[in-house]
Amino acid sequence: MPRQPVQVRIFDQNYSLLVDGDPRETQEIALQIDELMSTIASRAGSVDSTRVAVLACLHLADKLRTAEKRMHLFEDQSGRIASLLEEALEQA
Repeated sequence: MPRQPVQVRIFDQNYSLLVDGDPRETQEIALQIDELMSTIASRAGSVDSTRVAVLACLHLADKLRTAEKRMHLFEDQSGRIASLLEEALEQA
């Protein structure tokens, strides 16, 4: 699928992007980022956009790390369950 142009607005800045997937998904992500940055800016008071962007990145990196930890936990648990099922099938 060829890249498609999409226009997004994040923290009062317009961006023209080329996306491989569904442009609506990119617009939804941009809206979430815009909302996150606006929330951070309103809580932090008068801070520059770079600081708001860095704080948003830290927030998202923390969420990603948490999701990765949970994914690894689920992978470990599913591996243990698969082993138990194999043992049970062998004994049957």
